[in-house]
Amino acid sequence: MKLSEKWLREWIDPPVDTAGLSAQLTAMGLEVDEVVSAAPEFAGVVVARILGIRPHPDADRLRVCDVDCGADEPLQVVCGAPNARAGLVTVLAQVGGRLPDGTVLKKAKLRGQVSMGMLCSGAELGLSDDASGIMELPEDAPAGLDLIQYMALDDSIIDIELTPDRGDCLSVRGIARDLSARNDLPLLRHEAASVPTRMVRQWPVRVEKDTACVRYTGRLVSQLSLDRASPAWMVERLRRAGVRAINPVVDVTNYVMLELGQPMHAFDADKLRGSILVRQATAGEQLVLLDGREMTLDQDTTVIADERGAIGIAGIMGGESTAVDQRTVNIFFESALFLPERIAGKPRRYASHSESAHRFERGVDPAGQVEALEYATELLLGIAGGQAGPVGDWQDSARLPQRGTVLVRRSRLMRILGIDPDVQSVSTLFTRLGISTVAVDDGWQVVAPSYRYDLAIEEDYIEEVARILGYDAIPRTSPVHRPVLRPVPENRLPSMASKRLLAQRGYQEVITYSFVDESRQSVLRPDLPALKLANPISSELAVMRTTLVGGLITTLQRNLARQSTSMSLFETGLRFLANESGQPVASLDSCIAADHGGDLQSDPGVQQQNMIAGLVAGRRQPENWNASAQEADFYTIKSDIESLFSQANELPVTYVPVQLALLHPGQRAGILLDGKPVGYVGALNPSLQQALDLPLLPFVFELSLAALSGSRVPRAIPMSRFPQVRRDIALLVDEAVSYQAIVDVIRAQAPAMLQDIRLFDVYQGDKLPEGKKSMALGLILQEFSRTLEDSEVDQVITAIVAALEVAHGAVLRI
Repeated sequence: MKLSEKWLREWIDPPVDTAGLSAQLTAMGLEVDEVVSAAPEFAGVVVARILGIRPHPDADRLRVCDVDCGADEPLQVVCGAPNARAGLVTVLAQVGGRLPDGTVLKKAKLRGQVSMGMLCSGAELGLSDDASGIMELPEDAPAGLDLIQYMALDDSIIDIELTPDRGDCLSVRGIARDLSARNDLPLLRHEAASVPTRMVRQWPVRVEKDTACVRYTGRLVSQLSLDRASPAWMVERLRRAGVRAINPVVDVTNYVMLELGQPMHAFDADKLRGSILVRQATAGEQLVLLDGREMTLDQDTTVIADERGAIGIAGIMGGESTAVDQRTVNIFFESALFLPERIAGKPRRYASHSESAHRFERGVDPAGQVEALEYATELLLGIAGGQAGPVGDWQDSARLPQRGTVLVRRSRLMRILGIDPDVQSVSTLFTRLGISTVAVDDGWQVVAPSYRYDLAIEEDYIEEVARILGYDAIPRTSPVHRPVLRPVPENRLPSMASKRLLAQRGYQEVITYSFVDESRQSVLRPDLPALKLANPISSELAVMRTTLVGGLITTLQRNLARQSTSMSLFETGLRFLANESGQPVASLDSCIAADHGGDLQSDPGVQQQNMIAGLVAGRRQPENWNASAQEADFYTIKSDIESLFSQANELPVTYVPVQLALLHPGQRAGILLDGKPVGYVGALNPSLQQALDLPLLPFVFELSLAALSGSRVPRAIPMSRFPQVRRDIALLVDEAVSYQAIVDVIRAQAPAMLQDIRLFDVYQGDKLPEGKKSMALGLILQEFSRTLEDSEVDQVITAIVAALEVAHGAVLRI
């Protein structure tokens, strides 16, 4: 938020300079981002009055002006502005003066006529965007006075970076309140007085139940003269706050919002049809906003309407049909309270991030509507004349934001801040903040003021003590710490161990958003419903991720676009599965973490699962003169997975067929740990590779992090003193029979003596029957107590072949 220092000092004037004021604000959590001079870089510019004007003898568009700038004699200045006229009070850049663009004014001749300076527009001085004519000042402005002095430009613009919870500080008064408490000084300004009513007419207003509106005040103001300009002091204060002046009505509403924090709106009363109705929009209802955009409204949006339909989105922006313009004579002033939770998200939905919406989303003082209305009326009548009607005030008392009583315990304050303050000093500090305070035995019973939405729990009030007292006033004390060495289970492995292993194998860790693009995620995991965010950061981050793979693929895309040729990436983090019942979904994928203690279920509608995912694409290793370039493949990433499991536990890991649209139909597998699903691995589906325009085929895996939390406890394994026996067999099986299925049958036949199974050849070709493949395996057999006899080895091999024939129709190839 930007504001003028002079404006702020009208409310509170602590005895510190600009730097000290900025330091105080930052120390209170109102971080000052920047302080700049209010005056643009110009010099030698003074107030001037045009005494006379005559046509230029040699130029149709120029005129020669006699200008009084406080000197003994009038100066002759040539000017081409269409609004230059005798009697106009304007500004003159004198000879020797400097404009913001660096131009130094010199005595000049324009088409033969001497010009002793330049009459300037607001745009030329950097004071406004108006370049249509020279500046027009009030008639009582003294000629010859330096413009910086006249417009109080010896001022600083303070830019404050506010946190979202401090909506009460989105105004000059709100910031002044904090400074008042910090410096123990009273506010210099008080509530606006009521404006005398000159007419009895009230505009009829009706507010329906269960809308975003809980208080609606308004009044009719008639017989305005909007051909008058807003006063220079108001225009200048708006400029310093970053707001452009438009017309007296809009300028007044903006001014009141910036000073008091209450957003307002004005309707052209002559364009209204019938009574004003605050209601919910109907599905598909259309509204053209003030900026000319046509919106299609949703049913959960509150609108301001008349008999014809919606004339504004509540708390966000008014409609074009009732906009105030130069011809407006009668207006209806609106000053309302809309609940933050009902406004939140709507500005983003309708792409209308107005200053009003910014404040309503954060919370507006429920007690400030009438005061703002009276103040705005007073200002407008002073500019445009007219007369005001009575104030209408509707409110739903039961739904108005309430501030509950909170017990702030002295013991809790001492524990958090490390200080033991005097009871009376804390009571005084709370009172200075507008907090209703009653001292009790164990502390203070407190109630927040109506404008402080951020004070809800005990810790909030304790923070206020530290904030206003000053963090630098809290003494340094050494913490009392008694370190306790807790036993670490030998059979548990921290997640960092898995990260270190992958890093050692050439992977790089990435951290991506848990919020992802809905369209991208639906392509990657159409089988998993996503949790939609009610208030997303952007439309590209609208749902919670159901897989970590999407973030890895996005990272791959960005790096490939920057000429990377190979990538090995991994990420650990939560994925979020929507589930109304709160129970694990009965599918391999959604049961992954629940079976291994990785389900962080915290809400009936969501399962949070800790996962680790990896991606490999491109070459296995960097270019090397001593080795040929080999591209990463399924077995590259599978070996990394097996390394993870090898350090984690001794439970059997198996790979099974899995149906996942994300993965290549011929290069994918589900991963089972001790027979339970823990993840998957495979190449990206070629259709997705093409859709994502990836020049490299990535291989990915995703595992439950809990499945890797076990640790292999070291133990000695004796080596057999007796020789191994190897027997090779070649089997003819159906193409659909997996290697794992063969292994399971073999191990069932010789569990004790069978030490290893080695698949050393797979063949498919025209020499085999259609639909068949040949698998050649080396079986390693060994006993620890004796030497195996050929006869018993032959017997085991015969039993294995027979079992394979029964289980899978395998035929031994000779």
